[in-house]
Amino acid sequence: MNLEELIKNQMIPIEKEKIFLNEPMKKHTTFKIGGPAECLIKIENVENLKKILEFANTNKIPITIIGNGSNILVSDKGIKGITLMIKIEKIKIETNKEKVRILLGSGEKLGKLSKIFLENEITGFEEFSGIPGTIGGAIRMNAGAYGKEMKDIVKKVTCIDYQGKEKIFTNEEMNFKYRQSILKEQKYIITEVEIELQKGKKEEISKKMQEYSKSRKEKQPLEYASAGSTFKRGEDFITAKLIDDAGLKGYSIGGAEVSIKHSGFIINKKDATAKDVIKLTTYIQEQIYKKFNKKIQLEIEFIGEEA
Repeated sequence: MNLEELIKNQMIPIEKEKIFLNEPMKKHTTFKIGGPAECLIKIENVENLKKILEFANTNKIPITIIGNGSNILVSDKGIKGITLMIKIEKIKIETNKEKVRILLGSGEKLGKLSKIFLENEITGFEEFSGIPGTIGGAIRMNAGAYGKEMKDIVKKVTCIDYQGKEKIFTNEEMNFKYRQSILKEQKYIITEVEIELQKGKKEEISKKMQEYSKSRKEKQPLEYASAGSTFKRGEDFITAKLIDDAGLKGYSIGGAEVSIKHSGFIINKKDATAKDVIKLTTYIQEQIYKKFNKKIQLEIEFIGEEA
């Protein structure tokens, strides 16, 4: 019995309104690119996550995990098996003098959290206010902006492995590095996180958020669909500057283009495919190595079937 038959025969242990068959992933990614997920399931609590993992293991169905669909490029061929969109929401704020301990569901969006922290006069999160991902996805890749990274605020990360067993990682155990954590190397699904911020003043928090928002609008191609910064920063070079110096700003293949506003971004200029993006990023990597003898790495992750 194939996956579609298993689902149609109601053998999958979750509410049918959370299940989407042959769902176009361009509807669920910030790049607006991607073929169909064979089965997309929205996960809103740990109980359902454990049920689906058990179901997938029993039936030997591959599992793919996504958050808000940012920082990923989904194959034009789509994703086989079950794709889990983690939408676990929870916010619990505990204040102890100047320190603020916050428990969060991994599916909470960074933009939403920024507004809540502003209203509650909690500072230390302003730098992340314009990142379009979830807290879980941001922690997994140690996302950062304006000199701050997730490692600077994380205390504990609660996860479930693909067999449904829970594990808690401390900040030290997360092995945070630039755009990297232990969770990019091992198969765990983040369900809850504990972060620590500080009490602040609403006016100052608001001012910082406005400054960062203005900076992003001026420097980043927010008017186009993208997966965020496409390439990682080099150890001894700024990748966007090398792309500029190579004369590649505005260079395009198909519907994918190197942003004129910021060369570190590949944008979906017009109905780009994943194949367009892959061809373009490969060409850029080849040119940068040829001209400057520097290897540049992708920050975005490729998901799905190889073309």
